[in-house]
Amino acid sequence: MTAGTNAGRGRAALVTGGASGIGRATVARLRDEGWQVLLADLNAENGKRAADELGATFVRTDVSDEDDVAAAVAATVEAFGRLDCVVNNAGVGGAFGALTEIEVADWDYTFAVLVRSVFLGIKHGALAMRAAGNGGSIVNTASVAAFSAGAGPQAYSAAKAAVLNLGKVAAAELGPDRIRVNTVCPGLIVTPLIGDAVEAARSVMDEAQPWPDLGRPEDVAEVIAFLAGDASRFVTGEEITVDGGLRAAGPRMHAAYGGDPRNRGLVGVNRGTTGEPPVIRRGPGAAR
Repeated sequence: MTAGTNAGRGRAALVTGGASGIGRATVARLRDEGWQVLLADLNAENGKRAADELGATFVRTDVSDEDDVAAAVAATVEAFGRLDCVVNNAGVGGAFGALTEIEVADWDYTFAVLVRSVFLGIKHGALAMRAAGNGGSIVNTASVAAFSAGAGPQAYSAAKAAVLNLGKVAAAELGPDRIRVNTVCPGLIVTPLIGDAVEAARSVMDEAQPWPDLGRPEDVAEVIAFLAGDASRFVTGEEITVDGGLRAAGPRMHAAYGGDPRNRGLVGVNRGTTGEPPVIRRGPGAAR
């Protein structure tokens, strides 16, 4: 990731959901690199405040509405004379509860904000980039919840999986136009979306996440800034997981079998049903 300033001098980006969390951190990171940024958000009060503080331009946008998204893209081009990157970041927690009890309207709302918005950002962003003929970058925010059950509510997880696939489809289609499309998949990041549950999150992550620190919006923004700029010019159709090793660690099912053998000082080999006995011994660091 580049840490240099002015790397994006003269470039223009549209960031949805830019008033808080990962979106706000992304606006700040791009501004630090010299990008001109249009911050789009449904929350007008927070959006105006964030834009003023970060030196960005604000447009109130309902990302699930095609006219609003098209207007935000047009406003970016009008304000800055160009559009080099669209960051489709806006999101909500969405519907939750048993699948047999979720209301259809709540399910549809979740997909409208999390998936339709990304489609619209890709559609209108690509149209503007194609018309200018200079290529560009589109970065979508998904989640580790896209990969399996258990990392988010059912509707949210399904929607983020759709975002992940849509990014690959779009990358294949838009590659000839030199428009790159990539996806970031954050793990648990401390943003307003988790509310007051920071300590609960810390307790869970102490068990599930190898990296000892909780994720910050800035950690994800750094990756988005990399994908936005020229340093990633040959990267498209990819997803980058930003999760402190959460996915790499896997489900950690050893907890159901008495805990991680390493933590009990045990070393050996389990030979399964081969008929040969397992080997279990105490490691040099085992407690006596």
